[in-house]
Amino acid sequence: MTGQKEIKISDIDNLISKGQFKEALTILNNLSQSKPNNPDLFLMGGNCYGAMQSYEQAILCYQEAIKLKPDFSEAHNNISVYLKEIGELEKALLHAKKAVKFKPNFAPAHNNLGVCLYELGRPKEAEISYKRAIALKSNYADAHNNIGNIYKDSGQVDEAILSYKKAIKINPNCSGAYDSLGATYSELGKNEEATAFYGKARGSNKDFEQGLSLFENGNFTEATKFFEKSQHADWKSKTLESHYRAEEYDLFKEKLINFTKNEPHIFRTIAALSAHYAQNLKTDDPYNFCPNPLNFVCHEKISELTENNNQLTNELIKDIKTAGVLKREYQYLSHGTALEQSGGHLFKRSEKSFKKLSTAIIKTIKRYYLRYQNEKNEFILSFPKKITFSSAWSIEMKTGGHLSAHNHQEGWISGALYLAVPKENGEDGQEGAIELTSDFHQYPKLHNEFDKKLILPEVGDVVFFPSPLYHRTVPFKSNEERICIAFDVKHDVKNFGTY
Repeated sequence: MTGQKEIKISDIDNLISKGQFKEALTILNNLSQSKPNNPDLFLMGGNCYGAMQSYEQAILCYQEAIKLKPDFSEAHNNISVYLKEIGELEKALLHAKKAVKFKPNFAPAHNNLGVCLYELGRPKEAEISYKRAIALKSNYADAHNNIGNIYKDSGQVDEAILSYKKAIKINPNCSGAYDSLGATYSELGKNEEATAFYGKARGSNKDFEQGLSLFENGNFTEATKFFEKSQHADWKSKTLESHYRAEEYDLFKEKLINFTKNEPHIFRTIAALSAHYAQNLKTDDPYNFCPNPLNFVCHEKISELTENNNQLTNELIKDIKTAGVLKREYQYLSHGTALEQSGGHLFKRSEKSFKKLSTAIIKTIKRYYLRYQNEKNEFILSFPKKITFSSAWSIEMKTGGHLSAHNHQEGWISGALYLAVPKENGEDGQEGAIELTSDFHQYPKLHNEFDKKLILPEVGDVVFFPSPLYHRTVPFKSNEERICIAFDVKHDVKNFGTY
């Protein structure tokens, strides 16, 4: 049509820079009809879909770009990023390697290759890739942050902190580095520093931070006003918990139903509260994430731990004690008892024992899912299709050691497997047991009739449970050690995106 303005790539770039992804996609779709052999159009389409968290659509676009241009390094790199997001790590690694092969001086490709290797538990190779990315681009904040994670997992805490701080110096908005510093200082027992860095990771929203301050001081009703005003981070979950802690049960139920109407799985962090509400008020659970969570506790054996005279168990104990694993200097849940926890992520380390264990647990979790697959709640309906661990750590307890009641809000399914347990478990047979319940001492209670499940584990046992469920260790007097490895499985973005 004469007189019609010709659309340029720079026009689309401008829309993308403004976050107008749907508008950009409309133009790209039209352009691709007239220019079907232009791989750049499909690359840009993939970038739009990726920014909108439509990962599978993004992957399809990048695949089209690669068909047109097999050595398109940027497309290989980007498809690798989103394959990783949906849990296809081996495929992601293949594309990351191609991105590096086709464009050896492309720093983001080396950094992404490092991320893939790290996720696959190959930290030494990941470190090489991160260092290559930094050699190509010294002010690469993400690469400095990522290499900090390698140092932290290997127990090199000072080096990790330096890397995180370098990332922040390069990019003061590097939220991942702030979060990593918060976690590191928390594990070192430096709570003031941890709190400050966690605040910066959240974006330092004044209303949200004021809400947290009021919440922590018990001013729950007032805190809700600031959380709702902030519209920031997990403000909805914090609003719900504030109403409940203020004993405003009707408001809690009303907002819970409203918040979860269109986002049924996103509020799993509040599932423990909802279960507590149901038992506290002796009514049905208004949230169908995981009603009656104790029904989803599973206790079974991991045969690999006891085969060949407990060979794998013995290897794991040796590596926990001798492999230079970072030990947390402080853990608020243990209240100064005889307990030591590892920092970092055990399943991201290079020791073969941790890799073997990770593989064995994944097989067992798949069996767990099959056991419950016909249940009609969001915990099962949106159960991760690809099992990946967000964290894994060891817990060594001696006489008097225990963990107070807590849950793992960031996980989907959590578990603990046992490498050593005391033979003596007290007169009542409960010392050293794990206790699971929806009850929590900080929640208001109208009665004390809350369901509990007590499990006394043996060597080679694993206990799985929904991550929101509260659990604690019953203190024991035996002189023998109690050693376990705890872990969290993360939610699957392939099912419903991120939040």
